[in-house]
Amino acid sequence: MGVHFGISTLFVFCLLGLSANAKVFKITSPTGSDITSALLKTFNEACQFPTKATVMIPKGEYKLGEIEMVGPCKAPIRIALQGTVKADGNIKGKDFWVAFKKINGFKLNGGGVFDGEGNAAWRVNNCHKTFECKKLPISVRFDFVTDAKIRGITSLDSKNFHINVIGAKNMTFEDIKIVAPAGSPNTDGIHVGRSDGIKIINSFISTGDDCISVGDGMRNLLVERVTCGPGHGISVGSLGRYGHEEDVTGIRVVNCTLQNTDNGVRIKTWPSAKCATTASEIHFENILLKNVSNPILIDQEYCPWNQCNKQKPSTIKLVNISFKKIRGTSGNKDAVKLLCSKGYPCKNVEIGDINIKYTGADGPATFSCSNVSPKLKGTQVPKACSSPVPKLPGQK
Repeated sequence: MGVHFGISTLFVFCLLGLSANAKVFKITSPTGSDITSALLKTFNEACQFPTKATVMIPKGEYKLGEIEMVGPCKAPIRIALQGTVKADGNIKGKDFWVAFKKINGFKLNGGGVFDGEGNAAWRVNNCHKTFECKKLPISVRFDFVTDAKIRGITSLDSKNFHINVIGAKNMTFEDIKIVAPAGSPNTDGIHVGRSDGIKIINSFISTGDDCISVGDGMRNLLVERVTCGPGHGISVGSLGRYGHEEDVTGIRVVNCTLQNTDNGVRIKTWPSAKCATTASEIHFENILLKNVSNPILIDQEYCPWNQCNKQKPSTIKLVNISFKKIRGTSGNKDAVKLLCSKGYPCKNVEIGDINIKYTGADGPATFSCSNVSPKLKGTQVPKACSSPVPKLPGQK
């Protein structure tokens, strides 16, 4: 049977960014129904189609259980999510809700919503306090997805991370909206790791943990025009919690706004780390702060809930780091803190044109550092510190 497209259909395709020459596989389940089986069946059919294919989830609300959509597919494939898919309250299943795996040439768009229904789960989530905890499901996973573009999608009230990316290559997130309450634990907005060539641009993230978090093995990440807050800021790390971690390099965070966040732009590594990796070429530039606590932070003593031995310095090496053109207001007096490892002091840290103000009664704003001698350029408000770097054994 042929597929006929009228003028109105072509107009809708243009609005959704769909290709008129792609075969469309549409979910026809009634609104309010569970589409888990229908979506998996439809995806598998589209995945085996020999040319471009689109799976369309129309407007309306639908129930969706745990689902894995796995390639490789025979041709590029697109999911057009126009409606809202809602998770159930189950916290005893797998560690994900929706997963896209091993797909090359993938697109996800349509303006729809992934609603993780996380409110009930947050009350039993204690992973921020202990290693021994039940991992709640991540809302949307992208595992080993390449040449992909995710655009115009909303993630709401995830039980755990909203979006998790691992093993990706050449992947863009654009016009993404992520929303969860400030008190929701472990609800990182977008977590990326062990991937190469990811862009997160022109997006809004308001959640209970890091807006964007960068795990080990991440290479060549661009974060641009992202508004973050509330949340815990934009973070590289934490690094060093686990063994066999990989180096991090090529991280750029530019032209972003942070508002009412617990942290601003930060790098965090664990003491008593189980690996000796390097994080290098990490650059934050042109950042606007609005009532941000700890606006600029390197924390190599990151040890929440005393889950590590602080007496053993971090073995993660930080090299070629810069913070430039960062301005605005701080929520506390600790405007800049560079707390580097006494075992492996930070190397080549540059601070340029910083203007952060604090008006609290315990002010003024402060700039503190340890185990680092930052290179200073331009203006420094507050006045920059100067910390001698300890010599390692055997150095002259």
